Amino acid sequence: PGESAPIAFNTNDPLEAFTDDLGAIAFSRTPAAPGTGVATPRQQVNTLSSFIDASNGYGVDSARLAWLRLGPVDSSGAPLMLTDDGYLPRVTARGDPTTAPAMDLMGALVGMPSRAVVAGDVRANENIALTALHTLFAREHNRIVAALPSYLTAEERFQIARRVVGAEIQYITYTQFLPALGIQLEPYRGYQPSVNPALSNEFAVVGYRAHSMIHGEFDTTVPAGTYTDEELSAFAAQQIIVERTAADVTLTIPLNAAFGNPDLLQQVGLGPVLQSLAERQYKNDEQVDNTLRSILFQVPKPGIPDPTVCGAPVVNPDCFTGVSDLPAIDIARGRDHGIPSYNDLRRAYGLAPKTSFIDVTGEATQRFPPRLNGNDPAILDFVELRDADGTLLVPGSAEAEDEAVTGIRSSTLAARLKAAYGSVDRLDAFVGMVSEQHLKGTEFGELQLAIWTKQFAALRDGDRFYYLNDPALHAIELAFRIDYRHSLAEIAKLDAGVTLQTNVFEAGAD
Repeated sequence: PGESAPIAFNTNDPLEAFTDDLGAIAFSRTPAAPGTGVATPRQQVNTLSSFIDASNGYGVDSARLAWLRLGPVDSSGAPLMLTDDGYLPRVTARGDPTTAPAMDLMGALVGMPSRAVVAGDVRANENIALTALHTLFAREHNRIVAALPSYLTAEERFQIARRVVGAEIQYITYTQFLPALGIQLEPYRGYQPSVNPALSNEFAVVGYRAHSMIHGEFDTTVPAGTYTDEELSAFAAQQIIVERTAADVTLTIPLNAAFGNPDLLQQVGLGPVLQSLAERQYKNDEQVDNTLRSILFQVPKPGIPDPTVCGAPVVNPDCFTGVSDLPAIDIARGRDHGIPSYNDLRRAYGLAPKTSFIDVTGEATQRFPPRLNGNDPAILDFVELRDADGTLLVPGSAEAEDEAVTGIRSSTLAARLKAAYGSVDRLDAFVGMVSEQHLKGTEFGELQLAIWTKQFAALRDGDRFYYLNDPALHAIELAFRIDYRHSLAEIAKLDAGVTLQTNVFEAGAD
């Protein structure tokens, strides 16, 4: 791990609505690449694969992969290891948890690390949505393995399934995910060996951070009888809102309950959690859900007899309470990596620098209304909220809480940026990027669109195993009638039994 560099938490800030017993937001610097950071500029090493190759499911080293494959570690089988009911294995699955691949711990898992699950990516326990997607593609791997003939060796079946899963993720990314966001790449012309597919620093720590799109809760509706009364009571004890009718049960799961809680995925079920992800999310902009700005977690106080009591969303006096602020971490990560200022990054991507804050946001003024200033909480009040159809909603109402996708505050974003930064030339690249006015037909402003377009074109053109350039996929289809051309909704149906809209990246896309 890198050196600790906590972000100061100012409890006296008049705009700060949260509390933090720990006095700071935990932040660790990315370790410096060997030989850098002293006499030369500090650089960082990407510890994951740059390619879109399903390494999030298989890992990037042989030891992790051997642990994940079913069977003895020294003679791995074709399927990936899952529990009997089809969920990711715990760190205790092979006995001694200290021999399991390292996984990041957060939230309640800090106090009970044996509950963590293991996947190819160390972050798989972060929230139940992420855990669900890891689980889905592990099941997909095993589905493909089961469809292959038994005369193939275990290694052959494993490698074929891995090849297909990697192609499926590429296919979904380039035919559904990117177009839904407004990314239009030039036509594919085949593998280009001169193209560098490595992830750029700018993409990894600035461009790809779109936390504003994440809804602060997971809503799922299932038929009555899906859960027992005891299970519903257990959900309620975790601050999950349970609404029951004669026909249905609706769960509203706050992000605090879903954070670092892989147990909850099994309790709710993979299908219902995937269903919750298909709901309308927020727009990609500068407004981040408060639950992402105040992800509540608790850590045991010294001498506490039962650290597991710190796992519930309910604040326990035997636990310290802290928060994790994702946009604050996003800003700090850009500074940690030496990302240039907003205008300098625009220049690097061939874009003209902005000369004022209203030039960034497209608003009419960068002045506060009379009697308001940058330290007055009233500058954040919403004066208008609308749903996806443009219907006006009453601020503070239940409808606004559930349906609002756009809003106007009592002050402009440009005014708040000017109060915080003074000059547009001092803007952090991340802040300026998410504050830009969107280009028509996209979820991005100029800078973020340029970063994404360049990176995803490089990931495609510089990958000799890109699905449109891989003859093995056609051979697999001819020999075994296994096709990689599945939408994410189709994979969810095949492996979780849940029906989602045709394009899960577009609300109401049926």
